[in-house]
Amino acid sequence: MGSSTDSVRASRLFRWMRGMIVGVSGAIALGIASPGHAADRIFVAYNILERSISVKSLEDYAKTGVMDEDLAVYAQYAKPKVLQDLRSALVAKADLSSVTLAQFLYSPQGDAALKRLGQVIQPESRLSGSKAIRAALILAAAEPDGLTLLSFLQKFPTRGIRVDVESSLRIVGELNRLISQSQKTTEAITQQSSAESGSDPPIAPGLLDLRQPGAYKFEKQTITLNDPNRTTVISPPGALSEPAIRETSPTGVSPIARSGADLLKGRIYPVDLYLPAPSRTTAPNSMPVVVISHGLGSDRSSFAYLAQHLASHGFAVLVPEHPGSNRSQIESLLAGVTSEVAEPTEFVNRPLDITYLLNYLEQQARTNPAYQALNLNQVGVIGQSFGGYTALALAGAPINFKELDRNCRDLENTFNVSLLLQCRAQQLQADPSLKTDFRDPRIAAAIALNPITSAILGQDSISKITIPTLMLTGSADTVAPALFEQVQPFTWLTMDDKYLVQLISGTHFSVIGEGEIGSGTEPVALPPEVIGPSPEVAQRYTKALALAFLQVYIANQSAYRPYLSASYARSITEAPIPLDLIRSLPASSALNISRQVETSK
Repeated sequence: MGSSTDSVRASRLFRWMRGMIVGVSGAIALGIASPGHAADRIFVAYNILERSISVKSLEDYAKTGVMDEDLAVYAQYAKPKVLQDLRSALVAKADLSSVTLAQFLYSPQGDAALKRLGQVIQPESRLSGSKAIRAALILAAAEPDGLTLLSFLQKFPTRGIRVDVESSLRIVGELNRLISQSQKTTEAITQQSSAESGSDPPIAPGLLDLRQPGAYKFEKQTITLNDPNRTTVISPPGALSEPAIRETSPTGVSPIARSGADLLKGRIYPVDLYLPAPSRTTAPNSMPVVVISHGLGSDRSSFAYLAQHLASHGFAVLVPEHPGSNRSQIESLLAGVTSEVAEPTEFVNRPLDITYLLNYLEQQARTNPAYQALNLNQVGVIGQSFGGYTALALAGAPINFKELDRNCRDLENTFNVSLLLQCRAQQLQADPSLKTDFRDPRIAAAIALNPITSAILGQDSISKITIPTLMLTGSADTVAPALFEQVQPFTWLTMDDKYLVQLISGTHFSVIGEGEIGSGTEPVALPPEVIGPSPEVAQRYTKALALAFLQVYIANQSAYRPYLSASYARSITEAPIPLDLIRSLPASSALNISRQVETSK
């Protein structure tokens, strides 16, 4: 996800709902459930045993801090800290409007999250509580005081709420096992980084600080492309202004008038170009080129910091915006204009956006001197999250329907949020004419930041990648969990020139910069609780290591190889996000990680 206000709200809702599941089990020590007040009473059931507490007891405690006799019976078994946390949890507000919430909860991703929560929180009938939970969430969000656990319980549409302790214990047990396994994996990577650091040549004094800007001046241009062989759905209508549409003239193709409120013939999308100023001695095909693909809910401004950094070091940087999975798409979902986080065809369109861009620039370079210096025969690609998939697809990993079918059977019982997006690609099987292999021979090296990989690609596809590849993972990534989406996939890479970068305490959003494009007039920043600690540290790491990697494998500057080492990573590590870099994992560690993943599925 990216940095728009509404996409942040969707992320917050995922976290809030997950917290409800965990809170249910944590409150079992009290014999009550913090997320569950329905009409009159909450029933906590375990096999044939059942206890209950009135909703009013919790209401009074939340408002006054005073326990009545009903609550005091259970409170005697809890520590004071548990009681304090319970009171805070009851009134903690989720900043979500009822309209925004409703649109998200009726999407496939929201529905899957509700089904998981419905295993734990149920109506009196003991059937799944997913529909009742959705109704209570929407009604509570419409209240003047907004959505809290207390207002959720008050709006639950049955006389009582049942909390299935057995199910909640199972879910929390799975979560705890996943956390434990993830911690062991993080430690294994740190140990391997330490071992590699010990065998690395000493860091030579006077090495460059790759986190600092380079000496090149550059200019930013924006063009708008139109691939006439594809179709663009503009949502909400009018999101692409008429002046923007007219900017497609550089392609030589004028868009066809809309056939309906929001349909345009041609895949229309803007691209920012960061072009270093060429010198008099700059030869044709000599300027190294890199493409950056943003993640779901982001836009082309989300990695402006990285594009500017690379351009200052002499790289021409191309940053397309993917119209079906950008910030506007998420805003449209939450506004009710569309029902999809991203159409399944985005798994096809995203890599094709980049291939079409390279084709266009090759064509332009024949007559336009501004593009003749670009070396389009040896291009680097960087992508984050959904963009990470895009980068790996262009690197040679085709869509893997067999792996999708295997991994998407039980989405109601997964903690891997990214599967809710990846598994949408199963629908592509209905059209056998769609392309699934997007390898572009011009792509010579790939960087995947927090990529989604496990189902959409899998081992068979990732093992087909033969070009140098760097993956970055965050140990605190709850959207695309490191163990499933980056660490095990790293072990599937078979080439020698591969790297895994670990940001300890890094999240899915740590490397995303502050965007400047969107419907508002001011840049919208993700809240700190979503981003995680010190994103500026994570972004400095990204600038340094991406620059080193691209200098070696795209600009052919072998002098930068010492920067692609565990010892260099340790030399620039900063609190509160320690940095590890490894080039391999011992066979025993890789096997153990594989076993951990299978146990967690």
